[in-house]
Amino acid sequence: MPLLITSAAGANGNGYGTLLAFDLNGRSLGAFSDDSRIADPRGLAVDRDEGLLFLNSGTDRVLALDPNGRVVRDSGPIEGLNPGGGNFGPDGRYYVGARSARTIMAFSIGLGATGEYVLPAGIVPFPRGFAFGRDGRLFLGSGIGPNGEGDDTIVAFASTGPIQASGLVTDPELSPLDLAIAPNGNIVVSSERPFGMSDAVTTVREYDALDGRLVRVFSPNQLAEFRKPRGLRFAPNGHLCCVAQDEVVAFDFMSGECLGVIVRLPRLNGQALVFFP
Repeated sequence: MPLLITSAAGANGNGYGTLLAFDLNGRSLGAFSDDSRIADPRGLAVDRDEGLLFLNSGTDRVLALDPNGRVVRDSGPIEGLNPGGGNFGPDGRYYVGARSARTIMAFSIGLGATGEYVLPAGIVPFPRGFAFGRDGRLFLGSGIGPNGEGDDTIVAFASTGPIQASGLVTDPELSPLDLAIAPNGNIVVSSERPFGMSDAVTTVREYDALDGRLVRVFSPNQLAEFRKPRGLRFAPNGHLCCVAQDEVVAFDFMSGECLGVIVRLPRLNGQALVFFP
C-alpha cells in the first residue's frame, strides 16, 4: 500500500508540483501519475468503495485516479475553484475547500456535474482543513490566509437545520493547517503558530469533539524538524502521520509519542497524504 503525497509548486513552496509515491519504508517511487492535469496538487481522499483516489489539482479541477495512476474522471476546469483540502462526506459526495470563495463545495463522485456550495461564500476568513465527525457535524479549521488575515479557530456546523457556524475551539496556541477525525472521535489538527514565521511553534493538537477542550499536544521532540506541517492522515497501523516540509512525521496516537521521520525528501513541500490503494 503506497503512501501518496501531493507536493506544492511555484508560489506554494517551489516543490515538485506533482503527486509522489513512497513505499512503506519511505523509499521514493517517483511520480504516481504523469498526467499533465495534475499540477500543483493539494487535497487527497480515497473512495474505498470504488477504489479511486480523488485529487484536487491547482488547475482548478478535481480528478479521480485508479490504482495505476490513470485519470478516470475529470471535473474539467472550474473557474475560481482554487481547491484546498478534500474529504468524503456522510452523503457519499466529495467535499473540497474552495479557498478563494472561503467556503466548501461538494461534488458527486461521478464528477459529471458542477459542484455546489454547502456553506455560504465567505463563511470563514480562510478555510484550512475540514472533516466530518461521527455525528455528521462538519468541523472546519479557520486559519490564516496568504494575506495574513484570519482568526485561528475551529468552527462546527450541525448536520441538520440552519447553516450556522458554532465556535468550538478557543486555543491561543492554535493556527490550523489541516484537520482530521481520530479513531476515538476527537479532532486532530496540524498547527503552525505564528503562521508563516521562521520561529513558529509546530505541533499536532487534539481536541474533544464535543466541547472543543484541548486534550493533548503532539510534539516532534527533536526527532524531526517538523517545519510547515500540513496534511494529516491515519496509517493502516493506526499511527498518525503528518506531512511537512521535506518529511513525513509519524506519531503513536495511543501514547502520543513521536516515532520520527518515515519519509525524507528535500523540497517535498507536502500538502496532503493518503495510503492508496
